Amino acid sequence: MTLHDDIRQAYERGDHDAVLRLTDEELANRPGDDAAHEFRARALLALGHLPEAERHAQDAVRLDPDEIRYRELLARILSSEGAHRDAATEYGRLARNDPRQTSWTLAEAEERLGAAQPTMSVDAARRAVQLDPRNGRAQLTLSQALARTGDAAGAFRAAGAATRLLAGAAEAREALADARWLSDSDTAAFEDYRSLVHDLSGEDRARVMKKARQLWRQHAGVPGRLLVRVGPLFDLVFSRGWLRIGS
Repeated sequence: MTLHDDIRQAYERGDHDAVLRLTDEELANRPGDDAAHEFRARALLALGHLPEAERHAQDAVRLDPDEIRYRELLARILSSEGAHRDAATEYGRLARNDPRQTSWTLAEAEERLGAAQPTMSVDAARRAVQLDPRNGRAQLTLSQALARTGDAAGAFRAAGAATRLLAGAAEAREALADARWLSDSDTAAFEDYRSLVHDLSGEDRARVMKKARQLWRQHAGVPGRLLVRVGPLFDLVFSRGWLRIGS
């Protein structure tokens, strides 16, 4: 059994400390071993050591620029670091090399959203939808990107498709509510947000509650705006269905 076999087996059983120890040994003898850099980057990513993981992924790409696995790994690490623009560039490069690969085109679209590049996200998401019209994630990302550009009608159509294809997933329903709000269908959007808060928790619920408060504030008089300031009370009366806004 070779040292490479030991490294692979350690990685497959989730022994990341062993991967680091074995790749240290391998790279001390063969610093140009691109596969060792790859495994080390994967182990470091799993352990949350992102800057060092990026460095080894970059080394693997430098040593073998044509290996798809290395560029995919680098894009994942960049995304985890919050470097969404750089991650989108890597996914875009992969997608251009294989235009039929929906997952890379979709990943580029999602990273463009994270990088606050909604127009570029729309372009990538449209390509993903053209490749696979029944891909619910692609329709969802297209809706989110179109909403960021202010295209209410397009966002509504894509969100409707995503909701059907993703079997009513909360993310898709939220995108549909956002599109309704953008198209001034405030009553329907408010009710959609109310429905969502019963199915969400944590940060997702807090995000939807924030939207509901903003929408309520647009329609409420002075007493209603005061209610928004008392967060727990607003949350209670909103979730119980005691608040309504006009059309």
